[in-house]
Amino acid sequence: MNLEAARQAFYEETDELLAAMEAALLAVESSTGEDRAEHLNAMFRAAHTIKGSAGLFDFRDVVTFTHLIESVLDRVREGELAVSPSLVQLLFACRDHINELVEATRDGAVSTIDPKLTAGLQAAMHQRATSVPAMQGRVEIESGGDHVVSSDFWHISLRFGRDVLRNGMDPISFIRYLGSLGRIAYIACLYDGLPQPDEMDPESCYLGFEIQFEAAPHVDKLAIENVFDFIRDDSKVRILPPHAHVDEYLRLIKEMPEGSSRLGELLVRGGALTPLELDEVLGIQRDAAAAGDHRPLGTLLVEEGLAPPQAVAAALDKQREHQVQRNREHRVVRVDAGRLDGLIDLVGELVIVGAAAQLAAGQSGNTSLREAVASLSDLVERIRDEALSLRMVPVGDIFSRFPRVVRDAARDLSKDIQLEMEGEETELDKSMVDKLGDPLIHLVRNAIDHGIEATEVRRRRGKPDYGLVWLNAYHESGSVVIEVGDDGGGMNRARIRQRAIERGLIEEDEVLSDQEILQLVFEPGFSTADAVTNLSGRGVGMDVVKRNIEAMKGEIEIDSAEQQGTIVRLRLPLTLAIIDGFQVGVGTATFVIPLDLVIECLDLPAMQAGVQNYVNLRGEVLPFLRLRDLFEIDGTPPTREAVVVVQYGTSRAGLVVDRLEGELQAVIKPLGQLFRGVKGLGGSTILGSGAVALILDVPDLVQRAAADERKLSAAGQRREVRRIGIAEDKEP
Repeated sequence: MNLEAARQAFYEETDELLAAMEAALLAVESSTGEDRAEHLNAMFRAAHTIKGSAGLFDFRDVVTFTHLIESVLDRVREGELAVSPSLVQLLFACRDHINELVEATRDGAVSTIDPKLTAGLQAAMHQRATSVPAMQGRVEIESGGDHVVSSDFWHISLRFGRDVLRNGMDPISFIRYLGSLGRIAYIACLYDGLPQPDEMDPESCYLGFEIQFEAAPHVDKLAIENVFDFIRDDSKVRILPPHAHVDEYLRLIKEMPEGSSRLGELLVRGGALTPLELDEVLGIQRDAAAAGDHRPLGTLLVEEGLAPPQAVAAALDKQREHQVQRNREHRVVRVDAGRLDGLIDLVGELVIVGAAAQLAAGQSGNTSLREAVASLSDLVERIRDEALSLRMVPVGDIFSRFPRVVRDAARDLSKDIQLEMEGEETELDKSMVDKLGDPLIHLVRNAIDHGIEATEVRRRRGKPDYGLVWLNAYHESGSVVIEVGDDGGGMNRARIRQRAIERGLIEEDEVLSDQEILQLVFEPGFSTADAVTNLSGRGVGMDVVKRNIEAMKGEIEIDSAEQQGTIVRLRLPLTLAIIDGFQVGVGTATFVIPLDLVIECLDLPAMQAGVQNYVNLRGEVLPFLRLRDLFEIDGTPPTREAVVVVQYGTSRAGLVVDRLEGELQAVIKPLGQLFRGVKGLGGSTILGSGAVALILDVPDLVQRAAADERKLSAAGQRREVRRIGIAEDKEP
């Protein structure tokens, strides 16, 4: 067995389980009743799985600390400990500490259990029992009520812990001793916990039992519990009395491990149905089917009065849950990220070689060869798309961490803030998702600290007491847009401008557009905060955001209205690996434009082939850039030039080129050191001929064209003002 690979699997699984614990804790705060019980069960299962897996690798600190958490959660589930804000805060801290202990083992460092958290957990363990209603597993015999299961037997659900045999216990001896207190009417051995044969440990116990027990007259619940006293710490024992309420059976069915997906077996194992009753109704079903009546088993159970409808519904839910889990297990395969990157690199080389083959086939004049290569190119394109889709992951993987971020930040600032998330299913390249975490955290924290006002201020402005922060993701024009918004006070442009002047970032008489003023907040060290807090105010967060987004070839837009709120949009390319491109030529140089950003192509009118930098496109002004002038390419332009209209976000611009050379698949290669400082270039690619083509940075070019147009417009306005002034001076 590869122990290192097993450890890596443990770390990956623990990350997922800790995320599940955090989500369940957040849900516990805002839920009650059965919903809260379900979330507590999810937390308990996650903690128990982490403890068991850590024990396999002898991570003793993780096992010891997680066992304490389990014990506290068990008291809560048994209704002996109330869910209070202080307990939730303690459990959040404990969840984080488990992460620290696991990270220490990952890094090979010495881990130490926090004594303060241990003391807090032990104090919770010894709190006096409360009057909280039982939420799971605590069965009391109640009189009255209509919703009871008409069973004359005690139902015992027994799952032995894995270490029972190692601890010197014989599972069968407990069942024999139980038989001395009465009569075992029915027993079923459960083997749903059995692993694959090659993964079995002969010293581990994997079995469980469902038992129908007829107790002697003097035997009560305490006597039955005492039978299993020695194994209660590491085994799972649930005891339901005769004629127990339906709710108790529903809880038992819901917490069953995955096993049989047959409805009748689930009800028998859950104690709501006896084996004889199941045989009886199956016989009724067979007779009805022979007569052409194909009623489902659940319907017959309810009609014959053999099982309450609530228990049947719970078993059906469990059945569906089991089926979904089986489908997921069959459909999902974990793949190492390094292997996936290697596959993408090989597909990229395949695209380049395929382009070379297509070029050679076209020059050969062989019709059969051209057709074969065309089919090959189609397959390569499909392989490329499938390979790239393997690296696409939903942005919900990042969004899931923000409920906790918002909760903790709002708590630190004593603000009431709600978080809304949309578009979690929007997919983005995993390499980019991994780099988005820090920028989004900075933006969300800024929205909470600077954006959302204090409660008193919100009331004066007629807003709800709670502030709203939202995350949204969607596709637009070949890009992924991620929004971070708030309904707070907005950005004060005058204040931003004044602070920029004070820092020497702009001149006092410099004319800036609205967006240019807002973009000043991304300058290094820039901050309008009056005081530094734990969250922001040092002027480093927004600078980090800008650098990280630009490193991913993205751009940032800001919309803000004072006293209404702010939206920051991160616009990112879908992938940084392989794209569909549009090839153009200028002189001897070849450029590639991402095809998703190309709107149309048109001829440059001869009358506008001079110094003007805009054309009239169906009544709209379209600014354009001449790539020949921009990159200082030698040679004389042809008499007939073309304009490629591109769009990024809501802005359009034209790129004037000599030739339109058609579509291609472009494998994005990083630029060499010589070209990294050149604006307007986003990478390079290798053509089928072996030549290198430069990939244009369309967002930068669109912004540059728009800026040039604004400068010319401003210059024209100044000339007009001067002309009017001269005319006024000449008047008598």
